[in-house]
Amino acid sequence: MIQAGIIGGAGYTAGELIRLLITHPEVEIQFVQSKSQAGKKISQLHTDLLGEIDLHFVPYPDYIDLDVLFLCLPHGEARQFIAQENLPERLKVIDLSHDFRLKAEGNNFVYGLPELNYSQIQENSHIANPGCFATAIQLALLPLAKARLLDQEIHVHAITGSTGAGQALSQTSHFSWRNNNVSVYKAFTHQHLGEIRQSLQQLQPHFQSAINFIPMRGNFSRGIMATAYTSVDLDESQAYRLYRDFYAGHPFVFITHENPDLKQVVNTNKALLHLSKYEGNLLIISMIDNLLKGASGQAVQNMNLMFEFPENCGLQLKAVYF
Repeated sequence: MIQAGIIGGAGYTAGELIRLLITHPEVEIQFVQSKSQAGKKISQLHTDLLGEIDLHFVPYPDYIDLDVLFLCLPHGEARQFIAQENLPERLKVIDLSHDFRLKAEGNNFVYGLPELNYSQIQENSHIANPGCFATAIQLALLPLAKARLLDQEIHVHAITGSTGAGQALSQTSHFSWRNNNVSVYKAFTHQHLGEIRQSLQQLQPHFQSAINFIPMRGNFSRGIMATAYTSVDLDESQAYRLYRDFYAGHPFVFITHENPDLKQVVNTNKALLHLSKYEGNLLIISMIDNLLKGASGQAVQNMNLMFEFPENCGLQLKAVYF
């Protein structure tokens, strides 16, 4: 049994992480830290955990007996935390923010997309968990990059649920604005583009094509549907064969001939990929739950690899349709 701690326990990703870890057969939660909620019962804030956990939020944790630390801090704060805290060298760290996803001098974090960096994750003690949009889009494109087939512009449209914006209130997260509404934001400039390009170039080093990404806010709580298309010299059957071969052995990615819908992945760690060919363009539909495969579920998946647990341990979650 390993001991886990969470820093920044007040947000949606931390709540999902707690939900997963309290039922994980190999994990015990030692603490959940939050300065703003210190002293409160965790179930007072994450009310879905009522009757599931008796711990209180702590302001200043102890890392001595800890095995793994999850950072659920806002973007920018994880880097400060690592610099300021004297963490034990043996401690494994999984960061869910953007801070360590891009390669840079002095960055010893491995990019934690298991379908891309399976072996490196197993061998490393510092993991940068991918972004939610980035996960869905990379899973749609990685097999083409591996086959060195990304030679043309890529067009991506993706829509995410309101939980992707975090728990802090903003003008675009209020119910009265979000309900019955759809909007585009950060067109062509979304922060996940850097990690997407970095991963594609890992498999196809000379990839330089434009990625035209249009992100959208949806009027639902959770889930991401991404559609990506590009010109590829493959017929549909060849494309399906390429994708099945690439994801063989990866337990959470499913290639389907049926046009998928978002409820098939919500509350699961699954990714569904559907392919279709229109003249010269290959269209890939990619669907994930932004809080699970796009955040906390993938963090647990990475933890499982780091500690040599079965990759799907604690992640046998079922979709909720009704």
